[in-house]
Amino acid sequence: MIRVSGVTWFTNLDIDNRKKEIVLRKKYNPAIYPKYDNYDAININKTADIPCDYDGIMGVPITFLNRYNPKQFEIIGFFNNYNPKTASIEKGQIYGNAVKIQTVNSLFRGPVVNGKAVYFRVLIKNKTI
Repeated sequence: MIRVSGVTWFTNLDIDNRKKEIVLRKKYNPAIYPKYDNYDAININKTADIPCDYDGIMGVPITFLNRYNPKQFEIIGFFNNYNPKTASIEKGQIYGNAVKIQTVNSLFRGPVVNGKAVYFRVLIKNKTI
């Protein structure tokens, strides 16, 4: 990964940053980590809050990609924010079931927690559990 004022480039080249594991300190608690209303995964608001003992699918912010280690986590897909009131073909917004993009599923319904939409999420699963 290389940063240039507001732009991030990601690579699949073997660089040192991809080998660093994220230290997970939090324990899973259903009261702290709510499930999405429209997908079977838990919502996590900060990368630092990823639980060390949860083996299901988790939705994390896009900033997670800055610290992504492919040996520690599997990217399941992307959970795009979707607003049905402003959706239109002209704006390029899509609504539908999971769509296969290369090898990753992309969900275009948008993450919803307790009836409120949340921002774009990367769906991950911990490989080390």
